Amino acid sequence: MASTVLSLTSVSPSASLSTQESHKGKLKLRSSGLSFNTEKLNPFTNARSFGRISMVATVNASRFEGIAMAPPDPILGVSEAFRADTDEKKLNLGVGAYRTEELQPYVLDVVKKAENLMIERGENKEYLPIEGLAAFNKATAELLFGADSPIIKEQKVATVQGLSGTGSLRLAAALIERYFPGAEVLISSPTWGNHKNIFNDARVPWSEYRYYDPKTVGLDFEGMIADIKAAPEGSFVLLHGCAHNPTGIDPTPEQWEKIADIIQEKNHIPFFDVAYQGFASGSLDADASSVRLFAARGMELFVAQSYSKNLGLYAERIGAMNVVCSSADAAARVKSQLKRLARPMYSNPPIHGARIVANVVGDPALFNEWKAEMEMMAGRIKNVRQKLYDSLVAKDKSGKDWSFILKQIGMFSFTGLNKVQSENMTNKWHVYMTKDGRISLAGLSLAKCEYLADAIIDSYHNVS
Repeated sequence: MASTVLSLTSVSPSASLSTQESHKGKLKLRSSGLSFNTEKLNPFTNARSFGRISMVATVNASRFEGIAMAPPDPILGVSEAFRADTDEKKLNLGVGAYRTEELQPYVLDVVKKAENLMIERGENKEYLPIEGLAAFNKATAELLFGADSPIIKEQKVATVQGLSGTGSLRLAAALIERYFPGAEVLISSPTWGNHKNIFNDARVPWSEYRYYDPKTVGLDFEGMIADIKAAPEGSFVLLHGCAHNPTGIDPTPEQWEKIADIIQEKNHIPFFDVAYQGFASGSLDADASSVRLFAARGMELFVAQSYSKNLGLYAERIGAMNVVCSSADAAARVKSQLKRLARPMYSNPPIHGARIVANVVGDPALFNEWKAEMEMMAGRIKNVRQKLYDSLVAKDKSGKDWSFILKQIGMFSFTGLNKVQSENMTNKWHVYMTKDGRISLAGLSLAKCEYLADAIIDSYHNVS
């Protein structure tokens, strides 16, 4: 370990500063402490005797010198920049979190009631099993596939509670790395910013398939099909179950059928990320239709779930990993290995969010109330989407077609703005968003739509 020794010598009436490797028997300042010693000069050599004090400081170089500063997270860093802005017109459209019309965080009424039930029952905080809360796992699988689904009745689904969508995806990535060595994961271009991080950290190779067409601000379906068809047989194909993030562009039911055809033909394994069930359209069943289509075909597949958006449980980190297998025996073995992988990662999942979900889904009255609140949240976002479109059409006299905004679904809209134009949105208009042109309509109010339209029109037409 490198070290630097600084010696400070005080001699009356003058002082001197020197550097030396050691100064035995004199004042020493080190990382472990400070000590003082004095010595007299020989009185016979100098009639004026004075005290001499030396200080020696040893500064050890850090073992972490080789660790560079990490860049800000491209999504969470947006909120940090927003908080530092003092302009009253500022808008945070970066993070996908629902806000009220007053742009305030919203805790669902049904969540409050579910939490009150927990208090009334006096439930404890004991450890959960590795696979999570049994009542939650049952509820989440039935919510996804349907309570009457044959794969549920035949016990062909391995379900474990995960740390929201991110943790569930990471657990699945570990399973792929261990039991499908060399298998590649196909990811849409573009996709949620954390997908690549998850597979990189799990050492799972990935490549991209075409998805977004910048010319139409729509789906490049032909490119998507061609890339899935060209991928090595047995690849994993990561699909967004509904409300594609970041584009908000979903395949039609007929296109989903074609996607399933190609995946079956190539013996690929579909891997769904379902983060917005019920929150996209307002219907739990409609938003699960893509997953249920694949399951009905008898395909083995992965599905990661999150309850951050549809129940507003962002901080509870509650989700699940589901693996649909061809038999109950295979499902039991897969579940055992998911538990084995989870144990050294986080041991077992948190209980609070799991109980909220189980209480809401398991109580008919609360379940109906939840569906009503989801419809309300989805409806507010649809209204904002319509108002933004109307404002753009009314203000932009160029004849540009803004109808793609209405064709998109969910909390996000892909504006088609490039990086430089997105930076203009922030620097000039104080609209905070990701640099790929994505905006979160969940963070927009009806009152702010015209201001946002002005910002988009200016950035699109006046910034190249």
